[in-house]
Amino acid sequence: MNKETMRFWILISIVAISGFSQGMLLPLIAIIFENDGISSSLNGLNATGLYIGILLISPFMEYPLRKYGYKPVIILGGLLVVVSLMLFPLWKSFWFWFILRLLIGIGDHALHFGTQTWITSFSPENKRGRNISLYGLFFGVGFAAGPLMAPLVKINETMPFIISSILCLIAWLFLFSLKNDFPDQSIEINSFRETMKRFSKASKYGWVAFLPALGYGFLEASLNGSFPIYGLRIGLEVSSVSLLLTSFAIGGIIFQLPLGIMSDKFGRRHVLMSVLFIGFISFVAASLLEEIVLALTICLFIAGMAVGSTFSLGITYMADLMPKNLLPTGNLLCGVAFSIGSLIGPYFGGLFIDLFKTISFFNIISVMLLIIFGAVTLFGNKEQVLEKSQSF
Repeated sequence: MNKETMRFWILISIVAISGFSQGMLLPLIAIIFENDGISSSLNGLNATGLYIGILLISPFMEYPLRKYGYKPVIILGGLLVVVSLMLFPLWKSFWFWFILRLLIGIGDHALHFGTQTWITSFSPENKRGRNISLYGLFFGVGFAAGPLMAPLVKINETMPFIISSILCLIAWLFLFSLKNDFPDQSIEINSFRETMKRFSKASKYGWVAFLPALGYGFLEASLNGSFPIYGLRIGLEVSSVSLLLTSFAIGGIIFQLPLGIMSDKFGRRHVLMSVLFIGFISFVAASLLEEIVLALTICLFIAGMAVGSTFSLGITYMADLMPKNLLPTGNLLCGVAFSIGSLIGPYFGGLFIDLFKTISFFNIISVMLLIIFGAVTLFGNKEQVLEKSQSF
């Protein structure tokens, strides 16, 4: 195995472990707080710590990446995650755990920002979709496996945190075998104002590519955070709700790589348009068949097949549109868009359930997908994007 191939597999393995820790924390802490009698609203507030951390650190991430390179940023991000996971068992306090989740959000964002940018920079265009889809696949598998740790809380409340921190530490140590590399150095970063100008410039090139990341964050967070409430209200069993969420996740995992390869062959925009429209149709069908568990399972599996890859497809689409010297900024803004979607998804999902009791919850997701489909269709042509961005 050559050095480039080894670097790629180490990076996506790190991402898998990161996904595992994130997937574990969401249900694990929710269960612990629920058992302790903490209200569902406070429980949800604690979960936002991860995404708040991402948003807080985002404007300050690009400078260290350009100055010190990919490896130090990923190592420091991974170390922050490992240490935070180790600290959870020391003191069970709502606000202490909120701060730890915020720190994990900062560390995870540094890790993902570094790995995403590194992979998109060294991947040739004809393999970029494949490589980023593998990135998404490994994160998805890790995220799906994380909740399996939650039942261990019945044996010992600290055990899941200890096991997760050990796994993260082992993966983190492999990073030291990599040779450091740097992004394009044609841009100098001298001030916060310059950073904001670069954000503005990158947005002119890639705003339409940020929408799939925002949409996936909204979809994933609202589906996992709001749909269980809606499902129980319409009479579904807890086991059925779990089955439905799992079917969506499995659909996304299975088709992550094939869709990435298809995007290399047929073009990112065409594949994105197709999956967004299929996702829209699937959720419309789900809204009509929500009382039949088998039919709903099939609808969500098909939806997962399609839109489960929108985040990774959005990253590769952004890399196609963005000048190489703005790739770090573009990757950073993809993460910001995902975080914003993740923050607003559960809130608007819960608000929709409370205000529109006679309308299916799946309609809010289908409308969101239709809007993004329309934006990619109308404004996503590469030549059109480049022409408009150069006119500014």
